[in-house]
Amino acid sequence: MAADKNAFVWEDPFLIEDQLSEDERMVRDGAAAFAADKLAPRIEEAYLDEKTDPSIFREMGEAGLLGITIPEEYGGLGANYVTYGLVAREVERIDSGYRSMMSVQSSLV
Repeated sequence: MAADKNAFVWEDPFLIEDQLSEDERMVRDGAAAFAADKLAPRIEEAYLDEKTDPSIFREMGEAGLLGITIPEEYGGLGANYVTYGLVAREVERIDSGYRSMMSVQSSLV
């Protein structure tokens, strides 16, 4: 039996995955891995101690998560705003505070 092409896809209800470029997927997946490996383990301690580890900023920068939309000639990734949104969503999955940190540091002029 052939798959119903009109069936609802719970994992991707708006079929966004099909609309992304390979580069957008690659950056998103890298951000998801970084968030799971580097940010998630720090959540409990950050809440219990009511403070953030400032080394997170440097690590986010080294991972390419800051300045995503800044042109490459200025040290950024030169990515589009779709990519920025995908990265923000992956960081937000872990914690909205980390996403706010990323957004502020990426938007400073």
